[in-house]
Amino acid sequence: MSHITLITGSTLGGAEYVADHLSDLLEQAGHSTEITNQAVFEQLSTDHIWLVVCSTHGAGEFPDNFQPFVEQLNSQQPDLSRLRYGVIGLGDSSYDTFCAAAKNIDQQLAKLGANRLGERLEIDVSQDPVPEDPAEAWLENWKKHLK
Repeated sequence: MSHITLITGSTLGGAEYVADHLSDLLEQAGHSTEITNQAVFEQLSTDHIWLVVCSTHGAGEFPDNFQPFVEQLNSQQPDLSRLRYGVIGLGDSSYDTFCAAAKNIDQQLAKLGANRLGERLEIDVSQDPVPEDPAEAWLENWKKHLK
């Protein structure tokens, strides 16, 4: 089974709740998981699969707890060609920056050579007030990419 590191970017805790829920489901399916709410690139293994769960803050910015991680990726430009990852974004579609943080981290990881597993999930919290529900449905399909 796979080892999955869930990396959260959260302002009000929604992304953390989603990551906690998905971690439980992945472990029930036999995978091992760890959750990091203050990601530091040097402390992450690129041999693990990363599942980034990130909300969008303000006018499309990354949450405060996630900005240092993004800055590390931008400054170090690591070779992530061995990394496999997934992305879940939380946002509100009434804003023109809907899920911008998730889209931006997805682009950044791909630019560094990482390989996304499946499609990015964008959860509209104005339509899905319990974001764990669409995340759980998405996870069922995403798990098919795991080895």
